[in-house]
Amino acid sequence: MSDPTTTTTPLRKVLGERTAKALATHLDLHTAGDLIYHFPRRYDERGEHTDMRDLRIGEQVTLLAQVQSVSVKPMRARRGTMLEISVGDGSGATLTCTFFNQAWRERDLRRGRWGLFAGKITDFRGKRQLNGPAYQLLSVDATQDEAAEEIEEFAGALIPVYPAAQAVPTWVIAKCVRTVLDTFQPPADPLPPAVRANRNLVGIGTALREIHRPSAKEALFAAKYRLKWDEAFAVQLTLVQRRARAAAAPGTARPRVEGGILAKFDAALPYELTEGQRQVGEEIAADLARPHPMHRLLQGEVGSGKTLVSVRAMLQVVDAGGQAALLAPTEVLATQHFRGIREQLGALGRAGEIDGDPAGTQLTLVTGSLGAAARRAALAKVADGTAGIVVGTHALLYEGVDFQDLGLVVVDEQHRFGVEQRDALRAKAARPPHVLVMTATPIPRTVAMTVYGDLETSTLSQLPRGRSPIASHVVPPEKPAFLDRAWQRLREEVKAGHQAYVVCPRIGTGGADEDEEPPADNDPGRRPPLAVTEVLPELEADQLHGLRIGMLHGKMPADEKDAVMRSFAGGTLDVLVATTVIEVGVDVPNATVMVILDADRFGVSQLHQLRGRVGRGSAPGICLLVTDSVEGTAARERLDAVASTTDGFRLSEIDLEQRREGDVLGASQSGRHSHLRLLSLLHDAKLITDARTEAAELIAGDPDLAGHPALAASVAALVDEERAEYLEKG
Repeated sequence: MSDPTTTTTPLRKVLGERTAKALATHLDLHTAGDLIYHFPRRYDERGEHTDMRDLRIGEQVTLLAQVQSVSVKPMRARRGTMLEISVGDGSGATLTCTFFNQAWRERDLRRGRWGLFAGKITDFRGKRQLNGPAYQLLSVDATQDEAAEEIEEFAGALIPVYPAAQAVPTWVIAKCVRTVLDTFQPPADPLPPAVRANRNLVGIGTALREIHRPSAKEALFAAKYRLKWDEAFAVQLTLVQRRARAAAAPGTARPRVEGGILAKFDAALPYELTEGQRQVGEEIAADLARPHPMHRLLQGEVGSGKTLVSVRAMLQVVDAGGQAALLAPTEVLATQHFRGIREQLGALGRAGEIDGDPAGTQLTLVTGSLGAAARRAALAKVADGTAGIVVGTHALLYEGVDFQDLGLVVVDEQHRFGVEQRDALRAKAARPPHVLVMTATPIPRTVAMTVYGDLETSTLSQLPRGRSPIASHVVPPEKPAFLDRAWQRLREEVKAGHQAYVVCPRIGTGGADEDEEPPADNDPGRRPPLAVTEVLPELEADQLHGLRIGMLHGKMPADEKDAVMRSFAGGTLDVLVATTVIEVGVDVPNATVMVILDADRFGVSQLHQLRGRVGRGSAPGICLLVTDSVEGTAARERLDAVASTTDGFRLSEIDLEQRREGDVLGASQSGRHSHLRLLSLLHDAKLITDARTEAAELIAGDPDLAGHPALAASVAALVDEERAEYLEKG
């Protein structure tokens, strides 16, 4: 009797060298555990076949279909024969499959036979076809004497379809899984019996078998639920454990000081705080007053006043003897923040200067483009504590930037920074500092962490008084007159005394653009994205002739960028043609219209951020989304969704639905295989909440899981130390 197969058994011992090498090379599957946890992405059902009417040219597909006709004919242009079969799925649509010099396949591909066919949809003289598809026949004629084993995997009602590769199609994976399951010995169930009973969860062995070879829909549901639970529970146990340790970790309390800079700042504000700003301010103030590090996410709509909330938090820390650092993703934004905060503070931010308030503090700006003398002066103020508030870009992370007493780190637009970058700034404090991360539109990972409860969350939903509504419209390819009207509309706004942005996805200087985001739809057959350097002269010569137009992108020298922004803010430019360098923080209240070219090349969050640059004054804003995407495409649906709502939180859900959650455990950073496979952070929120409840209860009685070694090992397999730190860093 052969040895049982366990999760650590190398696949070559079960499947042979050749098959194991293919799985390792093309799918990164090396052990029986890797393969068993390579779950089907969907299931086909007999009688409920894939609708072939929706197939698109260029799409890689796996179809369950029936052979309807077969013919063999000589090729005209060269010697040999072509086997051509027509397949259908019962919807009325048909597809042609062609095989060159493979007439022998006619013996198997008989009329009436059902099979799985996989390949890339191509077009030949107006007809959709699969050229030389891989296939697996699912049923046999009663007269044929084929081994039952060959069709066993596909004989049930539910047929698993796996994430596959061209060299390793889904039915090869299914056959490999079947071979492994024949001798598979599942691990001891790591879940405590009480948790399984409380949540009515099936055993791990049952779950792993049923997800690959479901006996019924109900059994498949139970298997998926159990395996989702394992993923959620592992993450929740890790977060609860580490959060409990963090709660006991020493930090430095930064309580409010009566009559300090914050009190003077509040008294001088020319407007009232919104109710939301007051409430969130109290939450943050209470966190800062505790002797344990704050770790809070501040999310709010574009223009909801997050920066003001962060300034008040920074002043509280300065009052308490510490320093605060504001990390911004671009020099444009860092400079804008520096000027904006300096203007807000007035004399309170100019301590030591002739017109400064001696009871105030100083601000300093640290960016990569500072000259040597200015850099030395800025770093000296940071090191000796003269600068209570330090604003900067990635330059703050470099060696040689030392703080006297870093008490608060504020990260603006947190999705623009890697976890390691944010953590590098925190490491510059002698004791763990308080951390406040801000975002205008929660992106998938932020949404994920919010659902998981890793961060304390504050939300600003109110817009301050004086903010105007923004209307958004799609400018589609099927209505070319709309584009002419868009430029006319921009001219009308300029004539009325306002200003405008034109946004392009690319700089156009050759090579990679530092402020260009990856295209939302990665299709190598599309034309290159429109570029600032190419669009600008065309607009000057044609659509916007006669207007004062400037250009802004991330590769311009810092002094040029600064000069352009000053000109635009000062009203000496009518139109700014720019990349996403203006995505966050740029505040020009007189700008009322934005035209986003190739809008389908941007993600939902980006589009929402970009349009937040208009409507910041008393006049309403308008955002025009210009696209080549036709109706019915995913890109067009995304744009229609953005145009239909200004609710950033609803848009974050749409973003999550379209892009999935990504790997919240940081596999893209570590390059390792383990990650969340089944859990949907959008659709499984209740399961995640339940898992957190169970995790908190278990950790309260057994903080280190000493009494549950199998569970501790299971958690470590999914959430190793590296990923646990990734989660904790947020």
